[in-house]
Amino acid sequence: MHRFYLTPEQSRGPVLFLEAEEAHHAYHVLRLEPAQKVEILNGVGEIITCEVRASNKSSLELVALSRKVCAPLPCPITLVQALPKGKLFEDIVEKATELGVSCIVPLISERVISRPEGEDALRKLAKWQRTAIEALKQSGAAWLPGISPPTTLARHLAGASHVDLAFLASLQPDACELRECVARYHETHRRAPRSVSLWIGPEGDFSLTEIEQIAREAGARQICLGPWVLRTETATIAGLAMLNHELRQNVSQTGRSLQESAIGEKSVSAVKGF
Repeated sequence: MHRFYLTPEQSRGPVLFLEAEEAHHAYHVLRLEPAQKVEILNGVGEIITCEVRASNKSSLELVALSRKVCAPLPCPITLVQALPKGKLFEDIVEKATELGVSCIVPLISERVISRPEGEDALRKLAKWQRTAIEALKQSGAAWLPGISPPTTLARHLAGASHVDLAFLASLQPDACELRECVARYHETHRRAPRSVSLWIGPEGDFSLTEIEQIAREAGARQICLGPWVLRTETATIAGLAMLNHELRQNVSQTGRSLQESAIGEKSVSAVKGF
């Protein structure tokens, strides 16, 4: 089934309309006709199954048949990504959206070459948002990540919200394994983290001063992504994939622990009742 994107405001009500680029793609490329079914994603958790009622070159009229509401991820992930050269950030936005991040922060750090400002920054932001929407439609995900305007390290650290766990992909020899950090958090707090951030440096990595600042002010733990030196876009994909795996494992472990605890409490109650 073909997927399209409408904003939350556009996706309300029993009758929906595809217009502009979405209508052009549906009419001219996919050649959708009345009675065909499509899915509408609104980026805030709804997947709407619709039927085409009417179509023309500039607009498609849809009737909403059903609405599925998807809960957000139990542990939202913020990607703090130093800006790479060229158009690589578009690829990073695409892959990060497919891997379920909640927020993407384009970071201007000491060794970053691309430093968009003013109108250039706004144009890039609009392009990244379109890229995220296309990735949302391709993957069928229900939640669209928020993308911040490019910001400096100091500004981001000054305004960043607290997260339970912050990870910094590092080339330092004393960096720990991601799974060890997640397991240690679970052992200490007896629950899965409720929010996580992943910091990825630019080509050449963050400077030592920046690493110390991120560790000090964001509480980030340095983690190793393997024995090889990865390009920044590869490190992002590897880090997010590993993080998703460990968080799922941790949530499952927490669920088993709670279940075992409940069984234990019932057993104790039964003995006392006896």
